[in-house]
Amino acid sequence: MTAPAAPADNTDRLTRRFAALARADRAGFVAYLTAGDPDFDGSLALFKGLAEAGADLIEMGMPFSDPMADGPAIQAAGLRALAAGGSLRRTLDLVRAFRAENDDTPIVLMGYYNPIYRYGVDAFLADAGAAGVDGLIVVDLPPEEDAELCLPARAAGLHFIRLAAPTTDEKRLPTVLRNASGFLYYVSIAGITGTSAAAAGTVEAAVARLRRQTDLPIAVGFGIREPDQAAAIAKRADAVVVGTALVQAVADNLDADGAPGPGLAESVLGLARALADAVHGARGAPLGGNEKERRAS
Repeated sequence: MTAPAAPADNTDRLTRRFAALARADRAGFVAYLTAGDPDFDGSLALFKGLAEAGADLIEMGMPFSDPMADGPAIQAAGLRALAAGGSLRRTLDLVRAFRAENDDTPIVLMGYYNPIYRYGVDAFLADAGAAGVDGLIVVDLPPEEDAELCLPARAAGLHFIRLAAPTTDEKRLPTVLRNASGFLYYVSIAGITGTSAAAAGTVEAAVARLRRQTDLPIAVGFGIREPDQAAAIAKRADAVVVGTALVQAVADNLDADGAPGPGLAESVLGLARALADAVHGARGAPLGGNEKERRAS
């Protein structure tokens, strides 16, 4: 079965963003936080702030009680979000609230299939598209199950982003890429989120191998915490994904009762800004001007 074509450039935030990055010859900064952590209002403020701090694309984690691919920091964030009333419906509410002020920054929902299955695939895809979601990363649905969600998502106009890893060999890669769209997410290490990043040279070789197989932009994530790490990867990849470090910054600014401390937003968004600046300046001087000017085509 052939996947439907991705939406046209003039209506597709994700494709437009990567095209603008390519024209500017710089990598994009992809920022991940868990939806609803530490609570709805605080989470919304952080997502709005990420875009202002320089995030080219936002990954919004769908809170789930059994996130098997995630490390302790993101697991804890999901549990905090669920305890604060988070759910897939509330995640879509966050997207709607974000879109009320920002119709430019692409949003990709990342997580696991169980909440989507319980929501109902058709209802979820309709609601996600209406809310302003641009794409999905569902880590526990292999390509062999594309009819379950990937193909319906593509037909509904949502990108379906696939993961490739160091263990994805030449025989497996075409299957992974078959119905992928938006970008390819290269997991730079074999393991869970939040562990040590791969060496830049290793990533460079992996990205070169992937480019021989696909024209999709390649984002690299897992284990990238510091601006210098992000800059090294940005010289080789189309985008750099940082999640655990930002999620941990949230956790580090909660009090003993789990309530947000006064410095939470400043800490998280300060780190995001440092990461964005490192990524954007990795191939030369960063573009000047405000956020819209930096991203103009």
